[in-house]
Amino acid sequence: MHEASLIRGLMEKVTSLAVTGGARRVTNVRVWLGAFSHMSAERFREHFERSGAGTIVEVASLEIEESADIDDPNADGLILRSIEIEE
Repeated sequence: MHEASLIRGLMEKVTSLAVTGGARRVTNVRVWLGAFSHMSAERFREHFERSGAGTIVEVASLEIEESADIDDPNADGLILRSIEIEE
């Protein structure tokens, strides 16, 4: 459930930013995964690709930075670092 919640929140945020920016599509997404996010980069990528299918995010490349810092205040989540769009 935690994985689905993280991905859903990310897709909503990326889509909102892209639409607000007048994008036809999102071309790149950069995220940071916390040490306790309970997802490997590979698993996150699978969820991302599945969730993005048929959306404005479908062709976006994904850059993932994984953290091993268990003391980071965001260790249980993910942070959207940036998106690139095509207008």
